[in-house]
Order: sequence, then structure tokens, then C-alpha cells
Amino acid sequence: MRARQFEKRTPQLRLKLEGWRSRLVLVLLLAGFGLLAGRAFYLQALDTGFLQAKGEQRYARVIDLPASRGKVLDRNGQLLAISTAVESIWAAPDDVADLEGPQLKALAAALGMGPAEIRQKVANKDRQFVFLKRQISPDQAAKVMALRVPGVFQQREYRRYYPAGEVMAHVVGFTGIEDNGQEGIELAAQSRLAGVPGVRKVIKDRKGRIIEDVESLRMPRDGESVTLAIDQRLQFLAHRELKSAVEANRAKAGSLAILDAKTGEVLALVNQPDYNPNNRASVTGRQTRNRSVTDLFEPGSTLKPFTIAAALDSHIVTPNTQIQTAPGTMTIGKATISDSHPMGLLTVSQVIQKSSNIGTAKIQLAMPAERMGTLYQELGFGRAPQTGFPGEAKGLLRPWSQWKPIEQATMSYGHGIAVSLLQLARAYTIFTNDGQLLPLSLTRRDASAIGKPLVTAETAREVTRMMEMAASPGGTAPLAQVPGYRVAGKTGTAYKPENGHYNESKYVSSFVGFGPVSNPRFIIAVMLDEPAAGKHFGGDVSAPVFSSVMGNALRLMSVAPDAPVATPVPGTLNVQAPRARSEG
Repeated sequence: MRARQFEKRTPQLRLKLEGWRSRLVLVLLLAGFGLLAGRAFYLQALDTGFLQAKGEQRYARVIDLPASRGKVLDRNGQLLAISTAVESIWAAPDDVADLEGPQLKALAAALGMGPAEIRQKVANKDRQFVFLKRQISPDQAAKVMALRVPGVFQQREYRRYYPAGEVMAHVVGFTGIEDNGQEGIELAAQSRLAGVPGVRKVIKDRKGRIIEDVESLRMPRDGESVTLAIDQRLQFLAHRELKSAVEANRAKAGSLAILDAKTGEVLALVNQPDYNPNNRASVTGRQTRNRSVTDLFEPGSTLKPFTIAAALDSHIVTPNTQIQTAPGTMTIGKATISDSHPMGLLTVSQVIQKSSNIGTAKIQLAMPAERMGTLYQELGFGRAPQTGFPGEAKGLLRPWSQWKPIEQATMSYGHGIAVSLLQLARAYTIFTNDGQLLPLSLTRRDASAIGKPLVTAETAREVTRMMEMAASPGGTAPLAQVPGYRVAGKTGTAYKPENGHYNESKYVSSFVGFGPVSNPRFIIAVMLDEPAAGKHFGGDVSAPVFSSVMGNALRLMSVAPDAPVATPVPGTLNVQAPRARSEG
């Protein structure tokens, strides 16, 4: 009764769904449940990867396994660069950001950091990973981990160590924080030295701790070792003597290169100022620059032997042809060139022995400019020496077709052209290999180098005799002599160009030579930049460095002496004759 009365008051209740609508709703509901069931069956029975991937994201991790960088060795297998295991401390910012009190102070003290610095590093909670401190010793890392700070972890890395320190710094270079080469061989041989990190799958708990090692996806592959042509013994010797010479002459900088006279291998390459690659906190670009390879200078009279070689080879002159150099000056157009002092009538051999600018210029002007320009190009001037060393300089050489007569004259004695010390040392291989130019190599060669003939063997031997005179009493470099050995070489002294003109108070002093003359073993090139202790001629400041390094190197390698030993007269003192004044 009451129900009927209620229906009268609410007529909507008397409405009934039409049959097709109720069936449609039922079908839709059944279809929805069917889709859900099908999707569940598909994910759990047929395609299980999706759910497994989602689950693994919560506990499985793929971690990198660091690879050790390859070693750098000298030609005798001595270690020049090696990777040592270190630890890095990292944190999950979300776990560490709210760290306060004694625990934060203890963590900061163990890391050698300030609490504020740690807070700054972990301030961004959106990041999942941040390094607190990298490449610390295992002992220090153990102290940090002993604190058991939640969200703080350690990771194995490798740091480069250089046993020879500053002695090898300019050759080997160094790596950055990511263990990638930044300078020197470390950069040049990056593709060979760098290893390939491995990949491993592990299971971690919610605190990031590894609780299970699942599988290795890729094993790490360590980098290759690189064996250099450098002989560490010669490198130490060259470094010691060059550093002493730079200090004694108060020079701005200096460089020295030693080549194997028969193979073209670079046996030593040193520069001043230097730096310690193991501690680069205060190192500047001036210190890291390998000046022997990257810096250019006007070589001065060290190029005179090539001018004479070209003239002899072209049959323009003979060693005994006489050249008048009086009155010691020579005017070409509006320019005047001069010798350090008047020398009068000289043979071609004496032009080299006495280092006459006038004599060399006259010989050069008797030849077509093309002959000298072509020889300079073939010697490698104006082109990179292709050693693969980063930043190697090409040098500056104007095309011979654009030379003016004054340029042709000044280039004959090394002005108006710029070379690197390594380029200059390489050019002298034509005198130690019967006129053949050798390619350079910074890595050890297992086969003989193939040279390029540029002048005849007879010409090379004639110029060698002239340079032996230059390094003897009466020449410009008697201080280059080595007791017991015959040596040959040439001095160079050049003004430094500044702002478009030469600064006549600044000099670059050099000497390039080889020995022993009877069977050359080493080519040594020395350059001092702006010597300021009262002497500036190459024969006074660079030749003594050559003498010391060459003598010690020959004795170190047990090379037999080839110079006659003077026998003192009984009852008399063995006093050496006074040496002639050296000039470049």
C-alpha cells in the first residue's frame, strides 16, 4: 500500500529500461572485463617483459666497470705513465640533503671539505647522483665509508701517475678528471690508451647497496700500452743540463731535442719552464706548452749549412771558392746587412767556420731563389713534421716566388723564416745520412726509416767537414767540443721580432750539431730564449749545453771515441790554447 503511494509520488521509478539498453550496458561491462582480463593474461603470460622491466627499475641497476688506461713506456720499457686505483665518493641528494649535526661535520672532516660545501653539492634533490669528492686514496675512502652515512657511497676509478714527474711532463702530457688525455702523448694516443668500460647488472636495495651480482653484460677492456722512442736516461740528462743553462743565463725559456741520427727517432725532448703533471694545482699554459714542437723562432745562422749545401750541389761554388766579405757590410736596395766584425777574404769553408752573413748572402744571391726555396720546402720548413704530437707548428716560409732580393739574402742566414726546434733538428739528418732527410717518430721504430734524398752524399760530407771546423778552435763554437769525440755543428743567434720589427736587445740563441762525426749517433738541438746574463751568442750559451749533453750521452751509450788524444810532453803542463770568441 505504502509502496504504491510512493510510486505515485515518484513516477520516475515506474520507468523501466528498454530491453536493448540494458543489454548494451551488460555487453559493455562484459567487454571491459574481457579487455582487462586479456591484458592481464597478455602481460603475465605472453609478454612478461613490460612488468619485469617496471619491477627491475625499482631494484635492478646497470653499472659501469671502469677500464684501466694503457701504460706509456720509454724505449727500454721504463714506466712513464700508469693508472693507479682510487676511490670517488658520491651521494644521493635526496638522502643526504637533510643531513645535519655531528654526522655532517664528521663527513665533511673525513672528505677534507666544509659542511657548507657538501650542502651546496646536494642542494638539488631532483638529481639522483652527485660526486662529493673524486679520486681520493682508498684509505681516505675507507674512513668516509666507516661513518655509515645514509645515501653516501664509493666508486672505483683510476688516476694517472707519472713516475718521472716534470722530466717527462712535456712529452707524456696528462689526463683530466675523466681520465681523457689533455696534453702530449696522452692526448695524441687517446684512442689507443683509453680502455672501454665494462657493463654489469646488479640488484640494489632501496639504500643503493648492491645485494646481488646478476650478470656481466660486457667485460671491461683495458687500453693498449704505447712505447715511445724516448730514452728516459737521455731525457733526464737533457732536462738537467737545460734547466741549469736556463738558470745560469737567466733565460726566459729553453728547449732541447735529441734525435737518433740514423733512424729519426726522438730520443729526448725537454723544455723550460716545466711543471709536475702529478700536481697541477698552480700550473699555467706557459708551463705546459711543449716549446720544442709548438713554438717558432728565427733559426739564424743554423740555416747557413743548407745554403752552402744547395750551392755545392748546384756547382755554384766549391769548398775552396773565395768570397770577399770586406768591408763587413753589404747594401741590398735600401737595406744593409753586416757581419759581427769584418773578416775579409774567406773560402766557402771559412764562411761556415766564421759564420759570415755577407759570405752566405753572396752565395745565396748567386743561385736562383727557386733552388733555395725548394730545398727549404723539402727539408720540411713551412709544414708540420707529422709526428702526431698535438699542436705541432708548421713554421713560416714565404713562397720563393715572392722573395725580394733582400729576403733571399737574409733567409740564407736564417732571418725571415720561422721554424720549430724539432723541425730544425730533423733538417740536420741530411748531414748524418749522406744527404737523405729522415721522417721523425715519437714512438719506437722496429724497422729502418726510409729517407728522402735531397743533396748528394759528397755534399753532405763536405758541409759536415765545414761544421766540424765551426765546432773547433778558430770557429764560432769551440765550446761545443766534446773531449774524445769529433763533433760538428752550427751556432745561431737571432734578434727577436716584435711588433713588426726586430728588438735588438732580445735574442734567441741556438746550436745544432751531431756526433761522433765518423759515425753519427745523436743530433742535438739547443735553443735558449732571451738569455740575459751578459752573453747571448749561440756559441757562448747554447754550445756548452750541446757539449755536456753530447758527451754524457755518448759515454752513457758506450760509443767509442773517434778523436785523437793529445799526449802531453813530459815535464810540461797540458794547457789548452785559448778558445776563439764565439759568435752566431
